[in-house]
Amino acid sequence: MALFILKRLGLMVLTMVAASFLVFAVMEFSPGDVASKTLGPYASDESKAILFKKLKLNDPLIVRYGRWIGVLTGIIADPLQDPELKLGFSDPRGDRYFGNFGYSTLFKSPVNDILWDRLGNTAMLAGIAFAIIVPVSILFGVLSGMREGSLLDRGLSLTGITLTSIPEFASAVFLMSVFVVTLGWLPGTSTLEVSEWSFASQLVLPVSVLVLYDFGYVARMVRGSMVEVMTRHYIRTAILKGLPYRTVIMRHALRNAMIAPFTVILLQINWLITGVVVTEVVFAYPGYGRMLLEAALFGDITLVEAATVFALFIAVTTQLIGDIGYMLLNPRIRFT
Repeated sequence: MALFILKRLGLMVLTMVAASFLVFAVMEFSPGDVASKTLGPYASDESKAILFKKLKLNDPLIVRYGRWIGVLTGIIADPLQDPELKLGFSDPRGDRYFGNFGYSTLFKSPVNDILWDRLGNTAMLAGIAFAIIVPVSILFGVLSGMREGSLLDRGLSLTGITLTSIPEFASAVFLMSVFVVTLGWLPGTSTLEVSEWSFASQLVLPVSVLVLYDFGYVARMVRGSMVEVMTRHYIRTAILKGLPYRTVIMRHALRNAMIAPFTVILLQINWLITGVVVTEVVFAYPGYGRMLLEAALFGDITLVEAATVFALFIAVTTQLIGDIGYMLLNPRIRFT
């Protein structure tokens, strides 16, 4: 088990290095040079030339990537905070520390301050939605899978397909038209600012949109796995031996039925943190996905690089957790 985790951690590091290099290369070769994108469109040519020389942008890509990693890990001081440049870029943590992603030209603040603040907001939204989606989906998926072809099973399939087919913006507009415009029970935006609406009321509609969109997909995955497990010989044998039906389901069927949906459930973490851009934009929610969209539209390459690398970290981490979960759910699985 320990050896397997070490191997996976090694692959995780290699994946992060390769993926971060691709992200860095794409940002570097996007339209415009790095100096111009760092200073903005209204900077003078003289300022751009000075920064171009300071950052040594004539060096090969691999060398510039190495310096970027050096700044990120705290080995090299951040050149943008050099007082001689007079850029006004400053970080209260200093110019050399682990996790230094640089300075955001969009928000006029260190990337870490923006990144962690927006990530915290999205984590709160995602955590509430995840805490609702997973147990409800498992419950209805297992119940319908136990009774294939029943009214509950058909109802779940129809409901799941319908909800998953409705785009997030459409369900958001529908819920706002009912609960905001018609009834006036909830606010139309979720800015998390102090107002007449409490923070809890501001989270109701965004969470509802995410739950409605994701519930059907996860529940159908659980239902399909449960149906397959219920046809296995060991389940029939356990029933014929006279074991209580509840015992058969809880001890024999449920654990095996959760092996396949386990990956699907973990993938929802990636989606809830990095893939809910539409929901955050519709409700003006100050989250991670909306931040990434705004940074991309503005051309803030530093913030885009940081957000993308962190999204990759979340993806590979959930993959590692998924592999470990496979081993715990089914000890017969062997990894090499």
